[in-house]
Amino acid sequence: MRIAFLLVVLAGAVFYSYIAFVDLDFLTRRGRLGPGFFPRIVGVGMVLLMIWVTVDALMKREADTSPAQKWADVVTLMALAIGYAVLLRLFGGFIATVIYLGVALSVLNRGRYVQNAVLTVAIPGGVYLLFDRLLNANMPPALIDLPF
Repeated sequence: MRIAFLLVVLAGAVFYSYIAFVDLDFLTRRGRLGPGFFPRIVGVGMVLLMIWVTVDALMKREADTSPAQKWADVVTLMALAIGYAVLLRLFGGFIATVIYLGVALSVLNRGRYVQNAVLTVAIPGGVYLLFDRLLNANMPPALIDLPF
C-alpha cells in the first residue's frame, strides 16, 4: 500500500512539474522571473524526492500491518482531509490549518505533545507571515470572520 501511495504522489509531482514547465513562463516580457520560476524548482524537487523515497521503499520492503489497519488509516486520513476542507471554508486559512494540524498530529503523532503544539502553531504562523505579510498574497477567506 505504501508503494502504491508513493507512486500516486510521484505521478502527481510529475503532473505538477509538467504544468509548471509547459503552462507557466519562466521569464516575463521584461526579463524578470515569471510565475513559472518557483513552481519549476518545487516540481523538480518533488519528483527527485519521490523517486528517491519510492526506490528506498522498494529496496526495504517491510512487513505491512494488517489490511484492516490500513483501511482504518485511509478512512482517518480521508475524514481529516474532508474536515480540513470544511474548516477552510468556515474559518479561513490560518485558523483552519491550526485546527487541522492540531487534530491530525494528535491522531497520527501520539505522545509527542510539545512537538505537536509547536508544529501546530509554527507552521500556520510561518505560512501566514510568508504569504500574507511578505508576499502580500491573501489567505483563503472565511465565512465566519473572526477578529484576529
